[in-house]
Amino acid sequence: MTDPAARIDRNFAARVDWNLLRTFVEIVRAGGIGAAARKLNRQQPTISVALKRLEDHVGTQLLRRSASGVELTVAGRALLLIGEEMFEAARMVPHQMAQAMKQVEGLVRIQMISSIVSPEFDEAIATFRRRYPAILIELRVSPWRQVLESLERGEVEIGVGYDSGVRAGLNYEPLFVEVQQLYCDRNHPLYGQRVTRLGELRDQGFVLTGDDELDSVTRLRQRYGLGTVMNGLAEDVHEAKRLISLGVGIGFLPVMAARDLVERDRLWPLLPHDVEPAYDIYLLSRQTAARDTPTQLFLDEILRRLRARPVV
Repeated sequence: MTDPAARIDRNFAARVDWNLLRTFVEIVRAGGIGAAARKLNRQQPTISVALKRLEDHVGTQLLRRSASGVELTVAGRALLLIGEEMFEAARMVPHQMAQAMKQVEGLVRIQMISSIVSPEFDEAIATFRRRYPAILIELRVSPWRQVLESLERGEVEIGVGYDSGVRAGLNYEPLFVEVQQLYCDRNHPLYGQRVTRLGELRDQGFVLTGDDELDSVTRLRQRYGLGTVMNGLAEDVHEAKRLISLGVGIGFLPVMAARDLVERDRLWPLLPHDVEPAYDIYLLSRQTAARDTPTQLFLDEILRRLRARPVV
């Protein structure tokens, strides 16, 4: 029997036209030869010929036409992974060259919700600052909807926040799970009690956070008619905490943001733990192939830390 290794073309890298591989990847991403031709601004027969030449190089069929467009063969799937890895490596060349030559300067702008508590995020900033002292790090704080809008408009490349759905054009990397609790101040009649019937709170005066309120909290309030009496409004978590601790009304806060006042007996958690709203906070980034070097280097730094975390 012939050794399979004997059939391997050891001169493949020297013979293959790498532009053909790029065309193949574009065909798959676009969903068909015609769509790839339009995207690349080339004639459809030219794209078909390029695919045929690549299949001749590798010695096997890579795609099959189907009613929905094209389907990858087993060999096609393998080559697609290789091609995507190659183009990602090529995209990183200018960033890595700038890093190697210690010529990295500029700005990293991150838009985020307030009261983020993430060791990985903090460590990434500290390490990044030590490595690239010439890069300015700007943190913009805004309600979570504005974080998403700024990303979609291209005003920032990186964000930290919440999203109740999944938006096209954005990458989502779980950063941590945030939990909210309903708090009153130490002079409130409910201080020291746990409320199991939330409907009993419908007549209480609330401090609300407006556009910064999470959907899961909004749904919980609406389910039990909470917040119809509004005594205060603050779209910043810290200012909402201030109003609640000063007795303006009861209100929802992230547990980590309220912990210092809870430990000092200035706030009291009213809800049992099993009804606390919990949700993911994400590291968000735009899906783009043209990202400036400082932003790309910071994104690489934080993603390495997040993906190295042990799976719980």
